[in-house]
Amino acid sequence: MPKASASNPNIHRRFHDVATYVSELGGPNGRVIEKVLIANNGVGAVKAIRSIRRWAYEVFGDERAISFVVMATPEDLKSNAEYIRMGDVIIDVPGGSNNHNYANVTLIVELARLHGVQAVWAGWGHASEKPALPNTLAMSDPPIQFIGPAGPPMYALGDKIGSTIIAQNAGVPCIAWNGSDVVAEYDRVTGTLPEEAFQKACVTSAIEASQAAASVGFPIMIKASEGGGGKGIRMVSNEEDVQNAYRQVCGEVPGSPIFIMKLSTNSRHLEVQLLADEYGNAIALNGRDCSVQRRHQKIIEEGPPVAARPEVWKKMEEAAVSLAKAVGYTNAGTVEYLYSEEEEKFYFLELNPRLQVEHPVTEMITRVNLPAAQLQVAMGIPLYHIPEIRELYGKNRFEASADIASGGSSIDFANTERVPAYGHCIAVRITAENAEAGFKPTSGGIQELNFRSTPNVWGYFSMDSSGSIHEFADSQFGHLFASGPNREQARRNMVLALKELSIRGDISTTVDYISKLIELDDFVENDIDTGWLDSIIKDGSLSMAPSSNTVKRGSGVMNSHTVAVIGATVVAFNQFTGHEKRFLELLERGQLPPLNLLKMVRDVELILDGIKYKLVCTRSGSSEFQIAVLGESSKFVTTTVRVLSDGGYLINIGGKSQVAYQTSHSDAASGMKLSIGGKTISFSPDYDPSSLRTDVAGKLVKKLVPNGALVKKGGAYAEIEVMKMFMPLKVEEAGVITWANNEGAALAAGDLLATLELENPENVSTTDIFEGDLNVEGWGSLEEFKSSGSGRPHITLRKAIDRLENGMSGFVLSSSAIESTMKNIADAVTDQSLAAYEIDEQLSVLNGRIDGALFDELSRITCDSKTSKFPADQFKRLIAQHMSNIKDEAERANFLALTTPLVSVADPYTKSLAESAPGAERVLSCFLSILREWVSVERWFCDGISYADAVENLRKANKSDNQSVLDICRSHALLKSTAVVVLKIIESIAEAGKTNVSLPGKMTSVVLGAEGLVGATPCLTDIAAMRGNDTYDALSQKCRSILIEESLPSIEDRKTKVLKVATSVSVGTDDADVQIQQLTKENTFGSDIIFPLLRAASDPKEQVAILEIASRLQHRMFDIKEVVPAVLDGSLTFKYCNKPKTSVFSSSSRMTSMTDLAKAMSSTKLNDLQRSESSGSLQDEEDEDPNVTMTNLVKICNTMSDVQGDMDAFKALLKGFPQYTGNAARCDSGPANVLSILVLQDYSEADQDSLAKSIEQLLSRNLEELEKADIRRVSFTVSKSGDEDQHPLPFVFTFRETADFKEDQLYRHIEPTVAYQLEMLRLTKNFSVTCLGDHLSPSGQIYLYKATPKSSALAHDKKANRSPRIFARAVSFINEFSAGTFEQLLIEAFNAIDSVKTAVPPGDNHLFINIVSASPSTIIDPVDVEKVVSTILKRHSERASRLGIAEVEAKAVCRLAEDESHPISLRLVSSNPT
Repeated sequence: MPKASASNPNIHRRFHDVATYVSELGGPNGRVIEKVLIANNGVGAVKAIRSIRRWAYEVFGDERAISFVVMATPEDLKSNAEYIRMGDVIIDVPGGSNNHNYANVTLIVELARLHGVQAVWAGWGHASEKPALPNTLAMSDPPIQFIGPAGPPMYALGDKIGSTIIAQNAGVPCIAWNGSDVVAEYDRVTGTLPEEAFQKACVTSAIEASQAAASVGFPIMIKASEGGGGKGIRMVSNEEDVQNAYRQVCGEVPGSPIFIMKLSTNSRHLEVQLLADEYGNAIALNGRDCSVQRRHQKIIEEGPPVAARPEVWKKMEEAAVSLAKAVGYTNAGTVEYLYSEEEEKFYFLELNPRLQVEHPVTEMITRVNLPAAQLQVAMGIPLYHIPEIRELYGKNRFEASADIASGGSSIDFANTERVPAYGHCIAVRITAENAEAGFKPTSGGIQELNFRSTPNVWGYFSMDSSGSIHEFADSQFGHLFASGPNREQARRNMVLALKELSIRGDISTTVDYISKLIELDDFVENDIDTGWLDSIIKDGSLSMAPSSNTVKRGSGVMNSHTVAVIGATVVAFNQFTGHEKRFLELLERGQLPPLNLLKMVRDVELILDGIKYKLVCTRSGSSEFQIAVLGESSKFVTTTVRVLSDGGYLINIGGKSQVAYQTSHSDAASGMKLSIGGKTISFSPDYDPSSLRTDVAGKLVKKLVPNGALVKKGGAYAEIEVMKMFMPLKVEEAGVITWANNEGAALAAGDLLATLELENPENVSTTDIFEGDLNVEGWGSLEEFKSSGSGRPHITLRKAIDRLENGMSGFVLSSSAIESTMKNIADAVTDQSLAAYEIDEQLSVLNGRIDGALFDELSRITCDSKTSKFPADQFKRLIAQHMSNIKDEAERANFLALTTPLVSVADPYTKSLAESAPGAERVLSCFLSILREWVSVERWFCDGISYADAVENLRKANKSDNQSVLDICRSHALLKSTAVVVLKIIESIAEAGKTNVSLPGKMTSVVLGAEGLVGATPCLTDIAAMRGNDTYDALSQKCRSILIEESLPSIEDRKTKVLKVATSVSVGTDDADVQIQQLTKENTFGSDIIFPLLRAASDPKEQVAILEIASRLQHRMFDIKEVVPAVLDGSLTFKYCNKPKTSVFSSSSRMTSMTDLAKAMSSTKLNDLQRSESSGSLQDEEDEDPNVTMTNLVKICNTMSDVQGDMDAFKALLKGFPQYTGNAARCDSGPANVLSILVLQDYSEADQDSLAKSIEQLLSRNLEELEKADIRRVSFTVSKSGDEDQHPLPFVFTFRETADFKEDQLYRHIEPTVAYQLEMLRLTKNFSVTCLGDHLSPSGQIYLYKATPKSSALAHDKKANRSPRIFARAVSFINEFSAGTFEQLLIEAFNAIDSVKTAVPPGDNHLFINIVSASPSTIIDPVDVEKVVSTILKRHSERASRLGIAEVEAKAVCRLAEDESHPISLRLVSSNPT
């Protein structure tokens, strides 16, 4: 039982179920309906289900009390229609036009019977006005209720002809029509009119139509009696068009009777909403003003009507109710009138025996739920028992049961006043029509549908953002309703709602058009009629073109030029990304993608407002474009685009952002469509009147002219059916037609129907081509675009570097842009505040994360330095000191992690030596990164490698990373452009290398004074080795020239420098030792100039000084205790001892993070050479006890005969050793002394073997004397004949006591103090070694050997490669380890191998690099070494492979601190197993 209140029966009541509700409120014919078939789709189905479910929840507390069975065609399923998701049971029905589904009475009745429904709701359209439906349902077993009128009154009143006959005979005013003289009596029992009377009112042929039109008088309306919704109706204003219009109406509503009526001009369309029950009650639920129509299809509805005075409106309502009662009408219906405001007269138009789409207007002003009221009437509930009807007439919602039973609840509707309307409501139909193209229907997908209801605006749609509108659907897919206390407020609410409504997709909509329409003065003043909108469309007074006041965003105005730029950006972005996608697809398939797919400049043509914009779109970054007018490239606007997650394009133009959505792509029939700021922008296709196409999907119904006929300009040539409407197609120019399609053909948008041979092709108008400057933000020439960093040098620098990197990545950077960018870099580099701003930016993120006092101090330093040089060293020192005071290890590690980025930013500013360029090191690091990246790209294409081979090699090297292949190919595609940038960088480096930073003057280079300039050598060396085309050759030549200039200073310069130091030594100046140390650090004094220096010495004292300098340099790895020059003898004696020995792992060294290197041990197998031997097995005779003092006597001889000719002369030399004279005991561990003889006389290459033989003989004669002198090694350094300008390296012969003073040719021409650093003994175990040459470089000495496997080694390792290979051994004495020094030595070693690799078959080559610290105070962290070596080797792995290098081994003696007692010998091995 329902719950009620005894004191107030007008409260909200809940019923248990439908049966209880019907039992209490139903009349004698009450029936339970709990399952309803919805014989409709789209917005009609959505509205019915929502309304009835809302009512069910209010009445039963269960919105599912009524279940719904819905029909779904394949097209609706595919379009993801909203109503399908709402239904309880979904039934698949055939697709196509509605006569196969929603309008098929037989199908509907059969489905209703099969699914056991109790009622069918047909709504509007489709089968809703077919009397056969209610008649057939009533004859079902059991009968199925039709939610609407019964068949007979539907037939009588639903038929426009019949209803007009009935109305005029009932005394209702009717407008003149072809049946005005028909008199007949309606039979309520059969629901029919006399057949002869009905036929007399019908027009049955085109000829009759002409006659009737002439009788009625023009203008006329030709109407199908069964039409509606804008179908089956044509306005004709002259006799010539009557017959053609008649045929079109017949085609739109096949089989329907046709009639002709006078067109009432300047009239309004007012309608009365009826609701009647089966007990004879009928009421008017107020009404609507539907005067805003387009071709007699309603666009805007509103209520209540305010055009008619209240007393006139009351008469209209009463006439409508009387008409309904006269025919026994039940359920909802609408009586439509034409109303003349001027005459205050109304004329019956028709009675629609159904619910109309605009019924929510009535719902909002009466608060009556009409679909729910329909259902209750169908249940047999009298109108006066429907709660909302009772409230409308000022009664309680419910009455007591006793009153109901006694009839006390009934209402005398004729004499009871209705409550006033609840404010005003305006409704707008949302249709998929193109207002710019005569409201042509459109179809397609919807990507976004964004509408939010508010208290004042409500709406519903037939699909959501994932749906679509198919060609068989009604064009209306949504309806909005805005309410307010009065008409103006309702109008304003609707305007805001339309502006906020966002619909984006392949369709066009009328939203923008209507939002403008209801802001016109005529609408605001309510000065409109049924012809008002058509007149606006005809004269084009409401344009949707994006003029200066059309498309707005915020407070900014977007003109047509801006729209064109946005369109060009979208088109260009899609083209570029589409071609890149195609490139990747071809790579994936193993095909060769053409390089032109990566073209970075494209022409785009767009037509907007009859203006053709020919634009050039240049891609200057991955998402950046420069848009210029074709033929005028000096001026452009830069745009950036980002794709949003919803498919939109976020486009920035001149600092202002716009969001654009591409709702339709361009094709032959229609141009691209964009949605910008909620507004739809349509670009036009190229005008071609000779191709007759349709821009909408549909069906070709009729050819209006035969093949080969001459069609006049503007003449109709075909009719197509689109969304159940027939539309004529007209030609734009006169010509002879040739058909390309047949009648009945299904058409897609853009399909060609026919071609037209133009009668006067010369008269065809063409679009105007835009010329001049675009009126957009940011338009101008490059010269007008100054550095835009708001005065901040770090922003200027960052943007400039970004531009360079974009250019190097294959995006366009013009030569003028390169010049501008380099100037911006120069401006930033010379700005003293650069460091402060960069560091301040990084420091800001540490606020609150590091100690407050430290942060404040660092901030103060940064702030104070924005107008002066930044104290980078002090800044770093403060951070280091703070970290050293942190005791907790975890806290210290956290502080280190936080401040490392900050220290990294500050570090380059400690290495910029030139006052004029404080940011030189910062820029240099960027330049070197650019050069390395360029080299890594162009290595794949240089040396004559074809594009096809390069791509194939890239594909193999990047098997799962095709994007990297694309990036490399894109960069290479603009080789000429990237080469310009590379050349600029090279020139900057070269100029910096030639300029003395200590001299005042103009800054000559942006990298002037950068400490890391030495790091450029590897890059320059790589570029110098490139060949293959003019671009590579030009850069290669430039780099070779620079390398020659920047390599070791000229021999004369070096000699001058050494002689200057020698003079200081000879005279004993105070800074002599400092000068020697500096000379050692510069590594300029090599063995190639020692003999020229000795000969050039001014006196013996200077000669011995030169000898002392050379000896100190050669023995830099030893502790020299005493130096005794003997000027008269031309000799030098010095005592020295070994430094503490190194070990692979020292017990006192904290090496827990490096224990993995324990595997780096040696093996005797040839294939396991990468596992290097430990230092314990590599001890050489040089590795002596550091407590043993050794004596080295160095003697200058003019010729060999000075020591060979006279035995006493040789013995006299030995007297310089204390053991020989008995002044010291011999070393217990074995001979310790060294005799070094320098021979000034030149010998040729051919003399070296005979020289070695003669020295061996000399020593063999003096073995006892050598033993007495405790000599362990004798070395002869002999001058080698050669070019006077380029002195060759001397001959070096070494004789060791361990070999009975016979020469070991393995060490020939190697300085004895360097020989053991090369670990040569490792090679001789398994290989026969032949010297291929040696190289002296700025960073070290490199020795090359041809190594052939020994048969004994091959016997133990049968799988080993038997071919010879190259062994390169390099040693570098350094004062500070860095990535630059190691990379430079590696590149020089590669170059050395490259110079001799033809002498040995490629493969299994080996490179050993020994990094030796020249000072015991040099700190080298093993972790840093490991990181640097691995990074550099990876960077140059490709070249190593090309050189056939199977292994690179690097050794470095590391020292963790100055007081570390045990240095660590670290070995790193990188192997290429393939």
